Amino acid sequence: MKRFLQFFIAGILLIGVTIAPSAAFADSGGDEEEAVNEKFGAPIVVYGGNLDEAQKQSVKDSLKIKDGSDIQEIEVTGKDLAKYLKDGDAAARMFSSAKITRKDAGKGLVINIVTPDNITEVTNEMYANAMLTAGIQDAVVEIAAPKKVTGHSALVGIYKAYEVTGGELDPERTDVANDELSVATILAKEAGIDEAKVSELLTEIKMQIAEQNPASREDVEKIVSEQLANLKIELSEKDRQLLIDIMDRIRQLDIDFSKWSDQLTDLSKTIEDKLGQIVDNEGFWQGVKDFFTNLMNSIRSIFG
Repeated sequence: MKRFLQFFIAGILLIGVTIAPSAAFADSGGDEEEAVNEKFGAPIVVYGGNLDEAQKQSVKDSLKIKDGSDIQEIEVTGKDLAKYLKDGDAAARMFSSAKITRKDAGKGLVINIVTPDNITEVTNEMYANAMLTAGIQDAVVEIAAPKKVTGHSALVGIYKAYEVTGGELDPERTDVANDELSVATILAKEAGIDEAKVSELLTEIKMQIAEQNPASREDVEKIVSEQLANLKIELSEKDRQLLIDIMDRIRQLDIDFSKWSDQLTDLSKTIEDKLGQIVDNEGFWQGVKDFFTNLMNSIRSIFG
């Protein structure tokens, strides 16, 4: 019995020591309001046009917007969807919302989904990849929804907010970026590839496009095939063609790919870190599983 108690106490200590620190720092950002960058004006909060008052307040709470906060507030509607996307439906219902704070050149993109349980298909890294394709750089973007939504319409709100702060976006790039986001969610949801792995794949392909400056669709197809092999990802022919199609459209955009490299490299590093955490977490929980398996075997040997 004494041996059993020793095992049990050790197990509780192992779990407590490992889990507790991560919870303690989950919301360590504080509530201090950041000074407004007068070059770009106050941060902009863009609300989904179909939010009712209670839902709008829920979004404000999620984004930590208080009465008197120095922000600009706008709405995004189906009309904006039709403006930024070639096949956008002007009657579409919009619930995803976002806060965008422009930053000085070189600061990079920081994306934070503050209601992760309500954004069901799009990840931080998917948003970041699509924003870079659209031409949005150097900004902090927080995304929220008061109910479960896929998260696609938040991208349109970010486009609108970015232009309100003085940024200029090419409609062709925003359309391609939205299609890229759709391809990313298809690969994650329908092809069953881990979301972080999808983002890694898209980022690595785009980095190779920036470095190699492919001249034809065939060149893009070669890059896609190489990266699929490198990352050990298998796709159906249909999904593979979807990926090649979107990357070939990216190749044809009017983009200064040399300016893409740094931000793509930063995004790649972020994704690598995330994948590393996933592997570490899997290793930890396997260790916990093994511990309790051994514990139960020991109990059986005591009482058997």
